[in-house]
Amino acid sequence: MTEHSSTHTAARANPHPSSPPHLARSLSNRHIQLLAIGGAIGTGLFMGSGKTISVAGPSVIFVYMIIGFMLFFVMRAMGQLLLSNLNYKSFSDFAGDLLGPWAGFFTGWTYWFCWVVTGVADVIAIAGYAEQLWPGIELWVPGIATIIILLLLNLPSVKAFGETEFWFALIKIVAIVTLIVVGLVMIFTGFKSGPGTAGFTNLWSHGGFFPKEFMGFVAGFQIAVFAFVGIELVGTAAAETKNPEHNLPRAINAIPLRVMLFYVGALIILMSVIPWTEFKAGHSPFIAMFSLAGLGIAATVVNLVVLTSAMSSANSGIYSTSRMVFGLANDGDAPKLFGRLSRRKVPQNALFLSCVLLLAGVALLYAGKDVGVAFDMVTTVSAVCFMFVWSIILASYLVFRKRRPELHAASPFKMPGGIPMVWVVFAFFAFLVWALTTQPDTLTALLVTPAWFAVLGVAYTVVRRSPVHQARVAEWKAMADSETDTVNKLTVK
Repeated sequence: MTEHSSTHTAARANPHPSSPPHLARSLSNRHIQLLAIGGAIGTGLFMGSGKTISVAGPSVIFVYMIIGFMLFFVMRAMGQLLLSNLNYKSFSDFAGDLLGPWAGFFTGWTYWFCWVVTGVADVIAIAGYAEQLWPGIELWVPGIATIIILLLLNLPSVKAFGETEFWFALIKIVAIVTLIVVGLVMIFTGFKSGPGTAGFTNLWSHGGFFPKEFMGFVAGFQIAVFAFVGIELVGTAAAETKNPEHNLPRAINAIPLRVMLFYVGALIILMSVIPWTEFKAGHSPFIAMFSLAGLGIAATVVNLVVLTSAMSSANSGIYSTSRMVFGLANDGDAPKLFGRLSRRKVPQNALFLSCVLLLAGVALLYAGKDVGVAFDMVTTVSAVCFMFVWSIILASYLVFRKRRPELHAASPFKMPGGIPMVWVVFAFFAFLVWALTTQPDTLTALLVTPAWFAVLGVAYTVVRRSPVHQARVAEWKAMADSETDTVNKLTVK
């Protein structure tokens, strides 16, 4: 490392004298690597891919490739911004600093809302999978047990969270790699079954790659984009990552390879072994293929994997919501109570809040089938809000390039494609929003989403007057001015 870059790094790593309590940097490289994988692989692949395949056919392969490609640039923009100032705890911090205090408030609370809803959905899913594994069990038992277990795993230290996510993600990886290996054996041995002979020709011999034509292809985007929710989780963990300048770039740069292997690779194998016409919504393609292979315990094993995947998602939800509320509290945008750390540098009050809110999932288990319809709509609203967060990350990058060209020039982790690529991704997001208007249920959710931002707008008019909020805004401005001056001096020198 040169004298220039090491001095620049030191300048960015030094906390501001009046900064709030700092989270502990306890997440190692292996934690961050598996956290990135776990964030990119959800229950959507294990269970939801059946529906995606049924509506789009083999073209779903291109759907996942395109979404993964576009979101990679969002992650690179996020990485460059987080590493430009190590005082940023997450993307809500750089949004507030670059776009204005309103952006930090809207981004933080919107991301919190996204994960609370997702976490409640996970608790409901966990109860459902547990009932399949242990018929007759009272639904509230696995629901409550999940919340207690995750709270106990998160309270000791952030390292405990990292270890839990590491093993959760490893289970998902083993399941997918096993599927790919077993599938390849079936393909190369010409395995025969009721649906036909296993072979790569199944990808194009049942109506071609686009059997449902263009609108079927569009419908695939509408469903598949929800599977990538959580890919930005490494950005929430930035403040608790050891050696972030080394570990964050490694995790982000590996995203394309992971998408190709775990999503695209698994889907190619599935549709090669079993023609896409055999897949149905609500049925796991993984169970179908393992059952064909003669693995009788496939249903139980895959249910356990899906249960683990849902636990992983709920664990990520508890972690990310607690850190967001902690950051918001220190910015004066949430009650001060949630800005306190335990002796082990864990925001335990914010953790308790997240777990209390997850209890809503247990209540919904007994609320009847009508709630299921409303809940599907709410989770769609949550997914749309995730797109808002991704867009804020890109908008922050545009302002960063314009306002702080010196920091951009000094960055060792520049976003490839720069400003033109940002507009390409924005155009893609516009396409996704249009795709959501093509189906009645997602259109309704899209029209309801502005209500959340209206609520935030009202809340912000109250919060912005608080002394703590105004003090943090002034502090970020002073910090940014100081940072720019430091880089300018180093550049001249």
